[in-house]
Amino acid sequence: MAKKALIVYGTRYGATQSTSEEIAKVLQGEGLEIKVVNAKKEKVKDIAPYDLVIVGSGMQMGKWTGEPETFLKQFQKELGNKQVAIFVSSAAQALIEYEKKTEEIENNRKQYLEQKAAKYNLHPISMVILGGVWDFNKMNLLLRKTLASFKPRIEAAGFKEIEPGLYDTRDWNAIRTWAKELATRAG
Repeated sequence: MAKKALIVYGTRYGATQSTSEEIAKVLQGEGLEIKVVNAKKEKVKDIAPYDLVIVGSGMQMGKWTGEPETFLKQFQKELGNKQVAIFVSSAAQALIEYEKKTEEIENNRKQYLEQKAAKYNLHPISMVILGGVWDFNKMNLLLRKTLASFKPRIEAAGFKEIEPGLYDTRDWNAIRTWAKELATRAG
């Protein structure tokens, strides 16, 4: 019987949704049965049927989206008895990796992943920070002005606008590789 996996995610601009869908596609190809839930649109009532629970969140200004955080809090006890994996989508992470800001990369891993896992007493089989999207069209005015100074750095790193105001920093091969490794670990 195929292992069952649940992917629960929260997103602001859609990057975490399409990343979750790609992870699901890879895991299905590896023989897992997958359910993908946008935590903003659907509430998970029970995680008992799942062998593996993957929680993903978009990042903005160092903060997770609220819905995946609520999910972790709600199912904290049950998740302790499950295989768990955590990922975050962060456009800024791809930029600091390109700029080789080692200390900032490590600080983000601690803050976005390790501290989140510790807060809910989780012991994930895998945690990763993946690229994300900057969508200046969907940002509020204050955030857009704050992040405007990033545009030259984004472009210098080789990330081009895929449409006006939209920069995608995801490495799809890295996402697929992580998902395949996750399937192997969940074995």
